[in-house]
Parts: sequence; C-alpha cells; structure tokens
Amino acid sequence: QVELAESGGGLVQAGGSLRLSCQFYGSIFSIYNMGWYRQAPGKQRESVAVISAGGGTNYADFVKGRFTISRDNAWNTVYLQMNSLKPEDTAVYYCNAENVRTRDVYWGQGTQVTVSS
Repeated sequence: QVELAESGGGLVQAGGSLRLSCQFYGSIFSIYNMGWYRQAPGKQRESVAVISAGGGTNYADFVKGRFTISRDNAWNTVYLQMNSLKPEDTAVYYCNAENVRTRDVYWGQGTQVTVSS
C-alpha cells in the first residue's frame, strides 16, 4: 500500500521561499508519476506541478518561473521548491502519486502553506 508523507509547509512572508517534500513508501517509486496539488479555502483542488516517472515536468501557468518540481529516485522523494511566494499561494498542498501501469492514484494528507502579505 502506497503512503505519502508531506512536510515543509509553514508560514512565510510574501516574496519568501519554502521547499515541500513528499516521502513515498510502499511500492516502486520509479514507476509513479508524481505531482503537487493545492486547495485553498472554498476552492477546488488544482494541479500545481507534475513530474513523470521519466522526469518530464509540467507546471500550472500561475507557478511557472517560481516553482520547481524535482524527484530523487534514490530517496523515494519528490520536492517542490517554491520561490517568490504570493499570498494567493496560500493553500493546503497535497502530494499525489499515479502508477504508470495501473493508473492507481494515491494522495498524501497535505501540508499547509500560508503566505502573509
């Protein structure tokens, strides 16, 4: 059973940076596409960034040039480096894993990111 554990959230001032980490347990990390999603109060969950099993990346327009997703297959971890944070980035950030073979999807519990103005 896949488990995902996010960490690294917190309170930061606008313009600051945070790095989120997602530790992956329970399966073969290298056959999973990984992603970061976020959900702000009263809004739907939205995709922020994804990285494929092969290392290809895709970003939402609202984070391009500010956020970077990466993965370390040796440590079964995916990261989201967030720079130039804005108050509108405030949300709960969720880690997502998709098995490229079965298309099974798993979610972490989320980590809160709060950006003050």
